[in-house]
Amino acid sequence: MATAMAATAAERAVLEEEFRWLLHDEVHAVLRQLQDILKEASLRFTLPGSGSEGPAKQENFILSSYQVKGVLTLQGDALSQADVNLKVPRNSQLLHFAFREDKQWKLQQIQDARNHVSQAIYLLTSRDEGYQFRTGAEVLKLMDAVMLQLTRARNRLTTPAALTLPEIAASGLTRMFAPALPSDLLVNVYINLNKLCLTVYQLHALQPSSTKNFRPAGGAVLHSPGAMFEWGSQRLEVSHVHKVECVIPWLNDALVFFTVSLQLCQQLKDKISVFSSYWSYRPF
Repeated sequence: MATAMAATAAERAVLEEEFRWLLHDEVHAVLRQLQDILKEASLRFTLPGSGSEGPAKQENFILSSYQVKGVLTLQGDALSQADVNLKVPRNSQLLHFAFREDKQWKLQQIQDARNHVSQAIYLLTSRDEGYQFRTGAEVLKLMDAVMLQLTRARNRLTTPAALTLPEIAASGLTRMFAPALPSDLLVNVYINLNKLCLTVYQLHALQPSSTKNFRPAGGAVLHSPGAMFEWGSQRLEVSHVHKVECVIPWLNDALVFFTVSLQLCQQLKDKISVFSSYWSYRPF
């Protein structure tokens, strides 16, 4: 019995020493690694070559499908220019519309994701190299807070807002073009994962004498033909949907950095949990 107790005490002493090393050394090594990765992610949002001062660099993205062709210019988290040609299916008419020169369209998803990355970096740098973590619970609390910000940043890019058609009509984007968009067109722009997406909805008015059962469509990222809604005094139906998209390479980089950072946080949490499970174990 004495030998067994001595072995248990020796084992416990070794584990305590390993746990102290984990708290004093490995945790800070992981925090440094996370800071380096997230600073790289943050640089992607400021765009390469833009520097810390002055306006963000402009990037042009070409959108092309059979029906829609155009160029969107992204400057940081805003669309600064849009030039779009739409071939109308019903009569092969070619429509051209572009942003007014005094207008920009803010992509809130990019701005929010960048803000969450900045908050995660702030949390990581709030403990300097000399800070001593006292308990595993303290580390777990920090990792949970960082992971929350990273998950929110990733979700803002991977989960576009589900909007109703009246919300799209009221968003203000349709009023940014010159010449003005025809009343039978709606436009929406959003981020989906690493892609910049442009959707053009063609509409037609439902006549009061229409025998169609009017059912307003709810919120969706992408509405389908046949979706109905009410706008002003009119009831409208989507007749055609044209979606074009292109990849934004630096958003792809950012998503990879988020995934790697979340994995590092989880690995550190798992190591802490191994020790926690030992301390809570009591032999009969």
